[in-house]
Amino acid sequence: MRKLIYCGLYLVLLFLCIFSIYIHQQTIRSQEHINHKEDKLDTDVRPLKGKKAESEVNIYKASLSAIGDVLIHDRVYEPAQIMEGKYDFIPYLKQVQAELRKADITVANQESMIGGTEIGLSTYPAFNSPYEVGIALKESGVDIVTIANNHTLDRGEKAIKRAISHWNEIGIPYTGSFLSKEDQRNIRTIEKNHITFSFLAYTYGTNGIETPKDKPFLVNRIDIENIRKDILKAKEESDVVVVSLHFGNEYQRLPNDEQKQLAQQTANAGADIIIGHHPHVLQPMEWIEREDGRRSFVAYSLGNFFTGQTEDYKDIGGIMKIDVEKRVKDGESSIVLKEPSFIPTFVNEEYVVSLLEELPAKKDVYEEIKKHMNRWLPELKFS
Repeated sequence: MRKLIYCGLYLVLLFLCIFSIYIHQQTIRSQEHINHKEDKLDTDVRPLKGKKAESEVNIYKASLSAIGDVLIHDRVYEPAQIMEGKYDFIPYLKQVQAELRKADITVANQESMIGGTEIGLSTYPAFNSPYEVGIALKESGVDIVTIANNHTLDRGEKAIKRAISHWNEIGIPYTGSFLSKEDQRNIRTIEKNHITFSFLAYTYGTNGIETPKDKPFLVNRIDIENIRKDILKAKEESDVVVVSLHFGNEYQRLPNDEQKQLAQQTANAGADIIIGHHPHVLQPMEWIEREDGRRSFVAYSLGNFFTGQTEDYKDIGGIMKIDVEKRVKDGESSIVLKEPSFIPTFVNEEYVVSLLEELPAKKDVYEEIKKHMNRWLPELKFS
């Protein structure tokens, strides 16, 4: 009996020993499987560690507004006189100040030189305007003025010097007319939100008045080769090149072939935004496809903004606005122009007002202007 018990115990111990060995072997195999799996996972992940992570793209945004001709006739400056030799134009721009201030940068075409009262004010055909015009523009949100146009030389070098002195005094940069070669070579730039804009301006002529031969810097004339050189220099100093062209035929509501050709050449030279003046009426806007595959934006004419001219669309202008986006990746930047918009304005007894908001009776004219301005730019927004 005892032998049977010992034999049974022996078998149990043997079984337990065999079972223990089996469990140990299974544990080893399981661990080897896990290690193998982890090795496989390491193999799958390792190449990802060697890949270059996606570069971060930094995006900056700024907006540019532009207005048309500021051409101050006697019927504009006479009502603005508040005392002998003193003028106040701020009330006449009050109703559009909020819109002018919305953009990060606003540029105006100051067509009449603001030489001041000391040399005598004058109206058409040879203009000289009060200093206070500049003060009103600054107060209203204008950041830079273009002064290359057919009236630049109306009152000679004296008026230019006095005007530029006042622009400097009130802190508004100017372009298109200069005091010296050095002044002319200094590209005007404005930086907003990490985006640098440069500004150039040129005119087709000066009403037959010759520029002094030893002082060509007094006014930039349209010469495509000079424009190309200036744009190349401007591109070295800025992200966005804005070129103002005083061109076209007065009172024609559509650009002529010469305007289109010059705008195309200017765009191909690298101009991003082209702003046209001189016709004194609104001309449409459009995108221009460039030789480098990019596109430029052109407003062929922004009409009259603040003026004594009336009727036949000469009292209608507007505020053009376009958004600029700068994308920076791996040290390389690119510029995207987007969402152009336009607010038609009207000169109502010397007061500049929104055509629709302030003059609901002009709703039919407003609708006509909308149709006219977006004939080549269907996405143009209006307000």
